[in-house]
Amino acid sequence: MCDTNIGRVDDLIEVDLGPGARGYFTTRGLRARPVPDRSGPGAQVEERGSGIDGDGAGDGRASAYSGWNLALHVGDDPQRVDSHRRRLEALLGLEQDRHLAWMNQVHSAVVAEARAESVPTADALVLNARATGAPAGCCVLVADCVPLLLASRDGFLTAAVHAGRRGMLDGVVPATIESLRRAGAEPAELWAVVGPSVCGACYEVPDHMRALSAQREPACASRTSWGTPGLDVAAGVLAQLERAGVGHISAGQWCTYEDPRFYSFRRDGVTGRQAGVVVPR
Repeated sequence: MCDTNIGRVDDLIEVDLGPGARGYFTTRGLRARPVPDRSGPGAQVEERGSGIDGDGAGDGRASAYSGWNLALHVGDDPQRVDSHRRRLEALLGLEQDRHLAWMNQVHSAVVAEARAESVPTADALVLNARATGAPAGCCVLVADCVPLLLASRDGFLTAAVHAGRRGMLDGVVPATIESLRRAGAEPAELWAVVGPSVCGACYEVPDHMRALSAQREPACASRTSWGTPGLDVAAGVLAQLERAGVGHISAGQWCTYEDPRFYSFRRDGVTGRQAGVVVPR
């Protein structure tokens, strides 16, 4: 059902979420194929049928999910995705009866409580590790949008946030921080890590969209490397974290569009999703 070489320790990027929590971003796996040269700005590349991970050789649609796809909503085989999720839990050293929490992401600013047995429709999960029956950790799925992980110093409060353009502009980041504050976390004592997303030099948008977006979040306005209007959603997220007074902020220099280790919807169209994961220690 899935390739035993996908989902290894070296397929995870570990990040610093302070003394109380562990944070990770998955990749699509070390055997993901290099992205072919693009013919020009905005050109899309669709992967077709090499079957590199033993599921779907010769099937272009199957090969679009080659690697460690963790999303159930993109058209991949649900059993295969479920096995990938179980492998992620095993790799994190979770006990067999403890599972990660996921959400049904809809590009909103809705924040929900992370629960072990339900999948809320939301774009941020807040996990209180003190709650009875709390899940082992919480996750966010992305393939260009910004994954944001947050943790309190003691790790009892954590969050996973999906910040796409709409969610970032509508306030999913400050809404999550406010939810953590109400639960007892001081913003100055939060650790935040911004994960792999499409960079402002690659995210081309119409000029009117950039202008309207910049009115709501000036930090997100950018230009692409080929000189057209662009958006830097991660820059918007970072600006919002700073305004909220988050004390420990870090961000990698990954671009999902440019880096073949990651799934990218803007690059590939039909494709899988990688995850951001936060687990209390």
